[in-house]
Amino acid sequence: MVPWLDPRMPPHFPDTRQALSEPNGLLAAGGQLSKPWLIEAYRRGIFPWFNENDPLMWWTPAPRTVLFVDKLRINRSMHKFMKKTRYRITRDKRFVEVMQACAEPRKDQLGSWITSAMIEAYTQLNKAGCAHSWECWNDDNILVGGLYGVSMGQVFFGESMFSRADYASRCCLVALAQSGQYRMIDCQMKTTHLMSMGAEEITRERFEALLGQYVPSQACR
Repeated sequence: MVPWLDPRMPPHFPDTRQALSEPNGLLAAGGQLSKPWLIEAYRRGIFPWFNENDPLMWWTPAPRTVLFVDKLRINRSMHKFMKKTRYRITRDKRFVEVMQACAEPRKDQLGSWITSAMIEAYTQLNKAGCAHSWECWNDDNILVGGLYGVSMGQVFFGESMFSRADYASRCCLVALAQSGQYRMIDCQMKTTHLMSMGAEEITRERFEALLGQYVPSQACR
């Protein structure tokens, strides 16, 4: 049994060492999808993830997949593509649309964990300057890719991305990494796509130590 967090109380999470190994990183359930709870969670490297009809659940998987921006890797084919592409990259122009696109069902998936409640909660974070989106537009000014996540200090906690055209989401990730605002991008879980761009797995202990260095105690309060 995982601890149940009383939503009537101020945000407080268990020691992350109590997280389960199976399912990997499940720490607690309950609480609220509100700015105070989300900010306290991300400050400690915890994030919400749950299905439409499930209780709110909080996770801190180990190992943790991160991308140190100075280790970003752009392969030859993508570098060639970026030299000739006419994609336009923007930030925070269509935050809600990016989340909605990320929530669209994907191949072999029956639904999405990005529920209407999640979209509302992260939209409020975006309005408060604590969450951001990057958008990719084609020649016809059509949104063809994007990503969103939470921004705290020198860490960007990536949540999800989508792509409707070649390299669209990757171009957003490159723009994010090269923005000069962050030292580390939290990718949460390992994927072939992210590892090919230089992401790596680190221990939970190292991840939390880096948060202590890169995230101010009053970030996004």
